[in-house]
Amino acid sequence: MKLKIEITEEDTLQSLFAKCGGLGLEHHDDLENIVNNKKPDFNIENGTIKLGEDLKFDFQLLGTLSLKNKKWYWAWDNQDIGFLEKIVEDSKKVKEIGEKYNISHFKENIFQASLYEAHIIAMTTTGLFEDDGYYVMDFEGVLFFITIKSDKIPHEKTVERFLYNYNTFCREFDVNPRLALEGYGKLNDYKYKRRDEFSVVVIGQSRIIVGFNEKGSITHIQTMLEN
Repeated sequence: MKLKIEITEEDTLQSLFAKCGGLGLEHHDDLENIVNNKKPDFNIENGTIKLGEDLKFDFQLLGTLSLKNKKWYWAWDNQDIGFLEKIVEDSKKVKEIGEKYNISHFKENIFQASLYEAHIIAMTTTGLFEDDGYYVMDFEGVLFFITIKSDKIPHEKTVERFLYNYNTFCREFDVNPRLALEGYGKLNDYKYKRRDEFSVVVIGQSRIIVGFNEKGSITHIQTMLEN
């Protein structure tokens, strides 16, 4: 399993979210943009979801969240349910990572989680595995979190989109902004350079320069666009 993001035994769900959540958020928004209000037709038996008349995707089931008892259940622990092996492959990869690097949220089959935390898990894994989006379905108070890989989900890879999404991610979530910049840049295959007081992301011939103070907070963002 080759990943673009380095994982260490010092990592936690929160640090992995900082590294991977920017791309996860972007791709979730991209999927939402093409779904709009299309009614989902979810087929757990064959691992597909149909959205409206023109969109049909294979999916991976990450896990479920019970709104009643506020518990997250990883899909890899499904002996009592018997999900198809082909739809729980990514969740098993999560378990492998959790066991290898001792990340409790990845290796524990069931744990207390809020709806917010469940979205954190989905954004993290979507970015980590470079999925094209994640989707949530409510079945009478049990939320199914699935991820999708498909070239039918367009992604705008521009300086403007990168800046907008990076700012949104850092503003709406409690993440280390420097870690978020590095992870988001590397997951997009952009060159990343780090200096003491600033970091640079190179997108084509353009550059995004983000300054940081000693506490790691953003001091300024400068863009140098190609002519």
